[in-house]
Amino acid sequence: MDISRAEQRILHLLAQGGRIEITRDDDRKIEKLQLFTREGWIFSGLDLLTFRKLKQKKAIRSQGGRPYRITERGLVLVRAELNNR
Repeated sequence: MDISRAEQRILHLLAQGGRIEITRDDDRKIEKLQLFTREGWIFSGLDLLTFRKLKQKKAIRSQGGRPYRITERGLVLVRAELNNR
C-alpha cells in the first residue's frame, strides 16, 4: 500500500520515538493536533486529514487515553531513511 510523502514523514518521526497529542473541545471533537518529536520539538506538518488517513490505515493508535504512537502496521508501511535510527 502506497502512502503519501506527508504520511511517510510523520511515520518516520513516530518511528523515531515521537507522539501525537490531541486536544478535544466540549463536544469531544478534535480541536488541535500536535506531533512531538523524540527531542520534544513540535512538527507543524500534521493536519486533520493526514491524521485520519493514518488512523484509517491502522498505522497509528492510542491506548487508554495516551498519545497516539506508531503501530507495527505503521512500521511496515514506513520505508527506510538514512537519518532513521
